[in-house]
Amino acid sequence: MSRIYLNAFDMACVGHQSPGLWRHPEDQGHRYRTLSYWTELARSLETGGFDLLFLADVLGAYDVYGGSRDAAVADAAQFPVNDPSLAVSAMAAVTETLGFGITLSLTYEQPYALARRLSTLDHLTEGRVAWNIVTSYLDSAARNLGLDSQIPHDRRYDIADEYLQVCYKLWEGSWEDGAVVRDRERGIFTEPAKVHDIAHHGRYFTVPGPFLCEPSPQRTPVLFQAGASSRGVRFAAAHAEAVFVSGPTPEVVRGPVQALRSAAAELGRDPRSIKVFTMVTPIVAETRELAVDKLQEYRQFVSPTGALALFGGWTGVDLAEAAPDEPLRHVETDANRSALASFTKDPNRTWTARELAEEIGIGGRGPVLVGSASDIADELERWVDEADVDGFNIAYVTTPGTFTDFGRLVVPELRRRGRVPHQRERTTLRQHLGGAGPRLGGDHPGTSYRRARLPG
Repeated sequence: MSRIYLNAFDMACVGHQSPGLWRHPEDQGHRYRTLSYWTELARSLETGGFDLLFLADVLGAYDVYGGSRDAAVADAAQFPVNDPSLAVSAMAAVTETLGFGITLSLTYEQPYALARRLSTLDHLTEGRVAWNIVTSYLDSAARNLGLDSQIPHDRRYDIADEYLQVCYKLWEGSWEDGAVVRDRERGIFTEPAKVHDIAHHGRYFTVPGPFLCEPSPQRTPVLFQAGASSRGVRFAAAHAEAVFVSGPTPEVVRGPVQALRSAAAELGRDPRSIKVFTMVTPIVAETRELAVDKLQEYRQFVSPTGALALFGGWTGVDLAEAAPDEPLRHVETDANRSALASFTKDPNRTWTARELAEEIGIGGRGPVLVGSASDIADELERWVDEADVDGFNIAYVTTPGTFTDFGRLVVPELRRRGRVPHQRERTTLRQHLGGAGPRLGGDHPGTSYRRARLPG
């Protein structure tokens, strides 16, 4: 029976995927500004059986809905939002096995600097870091970070391909194994002949020199990616070790999963070596009836305008003037294409703006699972079987309540079924996710940049 991996899906903000629920009296999202919130959450997640804390991020305000950011600002819909990486080392200090997936956009940061930050965190966490590779989708971010408008969708992935080449050269090729000798007798900490310039001169980046960091436990952090467009799937098939997909039903999700695994196989990679996660929002209680009551209580706090503000940011589509019951139609934008496709290409239903706001209001783009621990475990197993996913990004309605309930009720049931281990060894994140060792697997293209494989 296959292992189910569990990520807590969060963001360094007040409200992540359930707009309006910050008003619930039990929600602690307003504490996102304090280090104690994050260290307490990390301890709770590790105790509760989660494998990883997956931190999303955006670099701009959601300002598509009504042509204004006001709805997002008023409702704290991923605004304000802090840097997701800065609390990681503190969380690592109070945990032993919990991994940390950090969303960092490559569009607005040079690879030399981003690679250094991730290597530093990989050192400080003793190899428990993953990079969720994104190219960003908000025009507001592009404008505030020096561009007139957003880089076109497919070109962003062309840039990303070269960006990863630079990172692989820095992480895998600049320092030889054994370069650090710490030889007191000779007075040599690092052998100069074993540290190499990467001499990268490409279309988008020029990086001539050596990497500043000595090799971290994983060298290359575990590589996550999210994107279901055809260009995004090609990028993930080439680079990702774990992929995050979203959709309302297993049938919708299964298509992108099949496309990803097929593309990986065509590139000579083991398609099963890529772990696929999908998002769900569980509302669990001791009985199904109590869980339904909890859902009805939550619905009283949903903000429809906040939900449509999120949708506008994700997709670039403004539904402020749309008739509430008008069916949604698919259009091509330079925003997050997978977000729009998950609702406009659902073979089982046609969505309207009103239904969309109600759906996104709790759980964002993923399904809401409601019931007892047994009910939720049944649904997770069904998704694994029908969508061919390996695990889940567990989104919250209230924080940390949703995570606490899931760890208290659902994880013991999954352990009873043999889906989640009772104990975990202290290893690198890559090994924890099934890798044979702490470094990239042999069929990953990043290994071609290792010094032993380079000519000369």
